[in-house]
Amino acid sequence: MDKLRFSRRSVLVAGASGLGVAAFAAGTATGVLPVSEAVQRALGVTSTTPVSQLGTAKVERVWSAARNREIDFVTMLPSRSSARNLPMVLVLHGLHGRARTAAPTGTLAELAGQVARRAVPPFGLVAVDGGDNYWHQNRRGDNPMGMLLEEVPQWLRRRGLGGTDGLPAGVLGMSMGGFGGLLYARRRAERRQPVHTMALLAPALILSWQEMAKRDAFHDAADWASMDPLKHLSATAGVPTGVWCGIEDPFIQGVRQFIAATHPAVACTIRGKHGDSFNRTVVPGVISFLGRHVG
Repeated sequence: MDKLRFSRRSVLVAGASGLGVAAFAAGTATGVLPVSEAVQRALGVTSTTPVSQLGTAKVERVWSAARNREIDFVTMLPSRSSARNLPMVLVLHGLHGRARTAAPTGTLAELAGQVARRAVPPFGLVAVDGGDNYWHQNRRGDNPMGMLLEEVPQWLRRRGLGGTDGLPAGVLGMSMGGFGGLLYARRRAERRQPVHTMALLAPALILSWQEMAKRDAFHDAADWASMDPLKHLSATAGVPTGVWCGIEDPFIQGVRQFIAATHPAVACTIRGKHGDSFNRTVVPGVISFLGRHVG
């Protein structure tokens, strides 16, 4: 049994994205935070959505043997009464990010709203702390990809989430997390456990080793090449994929190359820069896309 440590209290967040919005944190595991219709609208939930359906987010501390440390394990569900074995989407944060801030602003509110309106079938989101090594083992004793493949399904299954096997149905990755999402999907395909869908927000598809070397996330150019999604485009062929990126984003050239080569189901390149200011604007489309494919 893994070394599991629960936080002293669950954190329930109504419509929060980064889970750091203290005004929306409730101190009990079962309570519903009373939120006015005005606040609901500010959070991006339509006025027809009941307050009780704003969604809940729970933060726990768990021990990751793969990463050799305690990490945050964050689950975001569309309602308190979510069904057992609810399909889950893995959310991978960007460089210098963490699980609590992995989802763009408004993600939970949008998920809860679309589920409540029956615009998408119910599903949840799960995020973990992955460090800054592009979601793979770059340093001895710290293997975030091993955590995703081996430990996350166990943690989900023990909570009655992610199907009977606990495997996430899809992956949502931002920036470095987009790179990691493509690598994760490739590893799942190699195990003959393919993901059902991928959503990528400005994935960090860098075109030169000189630029990638600045991240100190790979041993050398050959190490990077062995994992670079642009050099392994067929690895995730057939997986319904959506890509969103601002045209003022520094990763737009790599994203355009990926789009031209793979013809994803959704390829959205519109005005915008890198970061949450852009990501939050495409959340409705991202949730809608994931909802069509996670079942």
